[in-house]
Amino acid sequence: MERVTHASSPAVQVQPGSLRQKLAYKLGLGVWRADQQFEGYIFILPSLIGFLIFVLTPILISFALSFHEWDLLTPPQFIGPANYLELFTNDPLFGTVMKNTFWYTALIVPVQLTLGLLLALALNTGLRGLKLYRMLYFMPVVASAVAAAMVFRLLFNQQTGVIPSWIWQIKEFLLGFGIVQGSPSLLEWVQTIEPPDFLNAPGQGIFPGWAMISVAIFTIWKNVGFTMVIYLAALQAVPETLYDAAEVDGANKWQRLRYITIPMVSPTTFFLLVIQMLGAFQLFTEPFIMTASTQNQVALASSAIVMYIYDNAFDFQRMGKAAAISWVLFAIVFAVTILQTILQRRWVHYETE
Repeated sequence: MERVTHASSPAVQVQPGSLRQKLAYKLGLGVWRADQQFEGYIFILPSLIGFLIFVLTPILISFALSFHEWDLLTPPQFIGPANYLELFTNDPLFGTVMKNTFWYTALIVPVQLTLGLLLALALNTGLRGLKLYRMLYFMPVVASAVAAAMVFRLLFNQQTGVIPSWIWQIKEFLLGFGIVQGSPSLLEWVQTIEPPDFLNAPGQGIFPGWAMISVAIFTIWKNVGFTMVIYLAALQAVPETLYDAAEVDGANKWQRLRYITIPMVSPTTFFLLVIQMLGAFQLFTEPFIMTASTQNQVALASSAIVMYIYDNAFDFQRMGKAAAISWVLFAIVFAVTILQTILQRRWVHYETE
């Protein structure tokens, strides 16, 4: 007797015959249905049109513009690779802003990852008022970057800022000690203490400078809450059975952290490392608001590459050179991301492995 298949029964998927259908089948895309392709393209058409008009077209125009000289008023003039040659052979400011950009990356990314993980570990416990702490740490992320940068600008102001005033108070406190007054060398050292120019002081040697450190402190304060939330989600996804098994085997807290927690959240660390390095390379609002003068001139000690793009485009009216700098930045970011993707095979551990 022939078995009747009810409508509610799952349909049997027939393996396709053509090479294209077999490839789709192997990738888990199901049977190739040519009659369903038109509807799919209709669904993605609005996003595709927006991508072509507002993303791909400006990218191609900027690449073509990087080989031209254009001051926004006269027609562009083709000059070949002159803009790129100028950057690497006759533009000392480009080297300075590139060095500052790498300094920002080195100052911000490791500290932000470490603090975010430590906060997530602290908040992934049975602490009372846990939701309140999570909200407080995440509030800077949703705060206006411009308004927060203005507050930090006032805090670090050398003349009227709160932080420099603390340094003066510490100096007065040290001068009140008898041991300081009784030692000429120590007294001379204490008398030299004064707050640095946090918003303009350049670096010397391997010291990046107080201007960059001030911007880095603000950037870490602003974004560490986002890192914490992402890490917190990753920590809550770690199976408790792993910790139970390690505890039975006699592993202490440090060993569980090193051999279970850190490897299990390594995919999240890789994700955060990539996006935070991209953010550090594209730093603009933080140094522009914190260190710009009343004439909107940013101190060279804190200027980054994106700010140099802005200066060339809108202050110097050199759109071609600004486009060339943008493509150099793209090449650097692309190379760093590819390098990270290659190296992540050595330290990123996925659950399925």
